[in-house]
Amino acid sequence: MQNTITETKETWRTIGIFLVIVTILSAIFHYAIVNLYPSRIYIGGLMWCPAIATFITLKIKKRPIYSLKWNWGNWKYIRLSYLTPALYATITYLLIWLLGFGDIANSETLQSWAKEIGLIGIGTLSTTSIVIIGILLVGTISVIRASATVLGEEIGWRGFFIFELRKVLSFTGVSLFSGFIWATWHWPLIVYYGGNIALELTTFYIVIISMSFMMTYYTFKAKSLWPAVIFHAVSNIYIQKILPELTIEKEGMRLWYGEYGIMFAIVTFVFGIYFWRKAIKEKM
Repeated sequence: MQNTITETKETWRTIGIFLVIVTILSAIFHYAIVNLYPSRIYIGGLMWCPAIATFITLKIKKRPIYSLKWNWGNWKYIRLSYLTPALYATITYLLIWLLGFGDIANSETLQSWAKEIGLIGIGTLSTTSIVIIGILLVGTISVIRASATVLGEEIGWRGFFIFELRKVLSFTGVSLFSGFIWATWHWPLIVYYGGNIALELTTFYIVIISMSFMMTYYTFKAKSLWPAVIFHAVSNIYIQKILPELTIEKEGMRLWYGEYGIMFAIVTFVFGIYFWRKAIKEKM
């Protein structure tokens, strides 16, 4: 019993060390993002703070970096980690279109998108061809590129943090606690760049904590950090790059769109509940 208490205290001490280091490192980049330019460079640095904090924590605890979940894992969970965020993002925008909060992009808008991603000049393309080729290109090449930056986050949050939390918390506890910390880590950016801050913070916390349930499920199932990397990158690309380009916003409906939108929060919350119930049923 005493040994268990000691191990629990040691785990919380490790978690505390990690959180202190990631807070200090992130504060430097948050300051740079707000006060220096170009902010895009510093956002990339910020996204690698969880990984650096992990490496420093492992060094302090005299644990090797290879102890992290570097293995690729089962391909099943890699595929599902692509399909799940693509699905919930698509459902989000289908509901926006069907409920009249926005319209599907017209041919003029799609031609503009085609020009942006370099499809103009390679022959006459139909609207359908533009959509298909655009989704294939952005949904593969951009996801690969996005994975390089989200990897820094996922080494920390899913590769290290949730596996430490799993030693002392249930699946529900791990998902809630890690999701709350992950959302709070973004807080300064939302406050600085946001418009309707109260609403955006609310929807963002719902989205991130809901995603945490899904990503924790796939990470634990695969015993690998890579499903989380794929999941994170795909979610960002579909909700920030692909589906907004296929949508014409309606005046007064801005609050329903994007990663801070009400519709995205509703859909991800439903998905989060599903994965929570699934994990409980499987006794994770």
